[in-house]
Amino acid sequence: MATVADEPKEAAERFVPLPRRLTDSQLDSIRALPAHDRAPTPTTEASRPAEVYTDPTRFAAEMAHIFRKVAVPITPSCRLPEPGTLFADDSFGVPVLLTRDRAGKVRAFYNICLHRGSKVVDGCDPVKAGRVSCPYHAWTYGLDGQLVGIPRAETFPSADKAALGLMPMPVHETAGYIWVGLEKGREAPLPPGTDRLDADLCALGLREMHVYGQRHYDLASNWKLVVEPFLEAYHVQRLHAKTVAGLNADVNPVMVWLGEHLRQTAGKIQFVPGEEELNSDRLHRTITHSYFVFPNTIIVTSPYFISSMILMPRAVDRTIVQYTMLMPQPIRSERGEDLFRRSYAFQDEIFSEDFGAGVMQQQALSCGALETVRYGGMEAPIGPFHDLVERYLP
Repeated sequence: MATVADEPKEAAERFVPLPRRLTDSQLDSIRALPAHDRAPTPTTEASRPAEVYTDPTRFAAEMAHIFRKVAVPITPSCRLPEPGTLFADDSFGVPVLLTRDRAGKVRAFYNICLHRGSKVVDGCDPVKAGRVSCPYHAWTYGLDGQLVGIPRAETFPSADKAALGLMPMPVHETAGYIWVGLEKGREAPLPPGTDRLDADLCALGLREMHVYGQRHYDLASNWKLVVEPFLEAYHVQRLHAKTVAGLNADVNPVMVWLGEHLRQTAGKIQFVPGEEELNSDRLHRTITHSYFVFPNTIIVTSPYFISSMILMPRAVDRTIVQYTMLMPQPIRSERGEDLFRRSYAFQDEIFSEDFGAGVMQQQALSCGALETVRYGGMEAPIGPFHDLVERYLP
């Protein structure tokens, strides 16, 4: 399970904490946390063939039967904060154009002009626009995808604008994210349990967040190796010895599966049972919620922001991670900017330790010498995670 550091004390003087309108289920997990010195010793073990991380055929099956079968998060909803905004992203290897039309509805399209196949938008941060024009020949589309303009239209006498709109993609907006289907011509259902996930993340205020910053990591690692550090607490005292180990106890969190999504609830080092009875300003300082959103997203709460990581597999040994720091309110002062700039940099340091571990594993496993990898009691969710992945495979 990932952890984050407490923010500088000054942040509490300038910023409100994250919303804590916790659900009954979230509070039940907090109440189930034992005192650190009374936490049971977990002994459940599991293993997997090392080739699940290195076999290109296995990777191709995961892409075909998971990432192109179910809807996958592509961005937090707040990256399209208001009607009349759009942005493009091809980190999944599929050119995607997202818009929020004038009515506030999110739409997803293949970012492909129906004239000669150019990208309509060549990758961008969110922008306000009423329409978009292909940079090659200026065919122009509305935010609803309809073709609205063809230069020298008389040279295309057979063109039917109504039939030449941008190709739509399946899209959902729920649980604070925009989800898309990556396979043309196939419906993309949400993973089971997403309604329960939505209740949790709405309670944390994810839908109303603001984007502080975003960066992408291009990792030479299988996507499952990127997921796994966020499914276990075993590494925290070791891998993060110089960063956040001292803020966390060497015990398992309380784990609850929400359908195919996982919530982990952990008490920080100063947590004592009964904290759920205290006011929310105290509670947010002592509890960390971490979520694995199937199939490709990690969410970690911090007192004053949320970290979102969307994993975009590109090859058996390559994964792009879109990291976004989400905040409950915009920054309005130079002092505040300095505080959160330092927090943003520290998250980069912590998560780079996690990502670096996956890269080292990939380098070693790829030689083929090790046949089996093993997971111990403090890595208990990793086995069920692999079980879930394998249920989708033929």
